[in-house]
Amino acid sequence: MTGAVTSLWRHPIKSHGREAIDRVILSAGRTMPGDRIWAVAHDRSKADGSQWAPCVNFSRVSKVAGLMAITARLDDSTGLVTLSHPRLTDLTFDPDRDLAAFLIWVDPLMPKDRAASARILRVPDRGMTDSDFPSVTLCNAASHRAVEQRLGHELSIHRWRGNIWFDGENPWIEFDWMNRDVRIGGAVLRIRERTDRCAATTANPDTGRRDADTLGALNTWGHQDFSVRAEVIRSGPVAIGDSVQVL
Repeated sequence: MTGAVTSLWRHPIKSHGREAIDRVILSAGRTMPGDRIWAVAHDRSKADGSQWAPCVNFSRVSKVAGLMAITARLDDSTGLVTLSHPRLTDLTFDPDRDLAAFLIWVDPLMPKDRAASARILRVPDRGMTDSDFPSVTLCNAASHRAVEQRLGHELSIHRWRGNIWFDGENPWIEFDWMNRDVRIGGAVLRIRERTDRCAATTANPDTGRRDADTLGALNTWGHQDFSVRAEVIRSGPVAIGDSVQVL
């Protein structure tokens, strides 16, 4: 056994909040249920919601550090999302219908010299992940601890915005899994690529302020990558405590 699942996370609206879950059923060829269902297109975006679009089309933490401090709760039965931020009153809304309420709520976090958030998009059956294929992000806690040690202080795991966290045997072992299959609980995923990182990871998830040179720390290993993106190739349930095994 390579390790065990320590936590599971979904991000209902891309770059606008995280939510812990205990278990999930992954489906082949799909992103994690409830993850990046929606994305917030800015006023210079060319995305129209008809298909997947790259991250440059959306309001995101790499450009707006304050977004990092948002947490989210998705009500799977109603489709309502509740957003929380330490400097704002909670907002519960329907992302498909309540655009005006969302734009008013998020406005205090948006710098005036950046493209303004303009609309909320969703692509049916396709989470708006950063990859051009439906991906699930696997994060190794041992690699995270290595970054903490290099920086000399603790670091929130939420800077990496991963889906499945596991505690592996060694730091960076996940980078050796390219094009290999990994069984997690009852699902099987194929590791497709390393996750290249950006300035989003420099922002503190508690405050929404940039306060850590995560990219500089990664550069000491000769890259700016953290975690791996995987494709679900066999459907099945995944829960905290499940084993992670390279096949």
